[in-house]
Amino acid sequence: MLAVLQVVLLILDMLWWLIILSAILSWLYAFNIINPGNQFVDQVGRFFYRATEPLYRPIRRVLPDLGGIDLSPLVVLLGIFFLQQLIVLYIAPAVIRAGI
Repeated sequence: MLAVLQVVLLILDMLWWLIILSAILSWLYAFNIINPGNQFVDQVGRFFYRATEPLYRPIRRVLPDLGGIDLSPLVVLLGIFFLQQLIVLYIAPAVIRAGI
């Protein structure tokens, strides 16, 4: 069971970095630092959009419209942090005590 928790933590960690990289890429698009007409950059941008948009969509429905500021990545990162801490501080020690 502890191995399953380690895999879940690894997946949450990878998702954390995916969201960070997606936010950085969106800033690079917004400030016109990279060329979105480049095919490779376009494919990377589409991958990040398709990977993160299902996480952001429900949060964007709840959050108020703040103009050009999108706080949904921050909310998702806080949710991931909460899940990681829940696993590390409560679930993993309980599994170890139970000997599962």
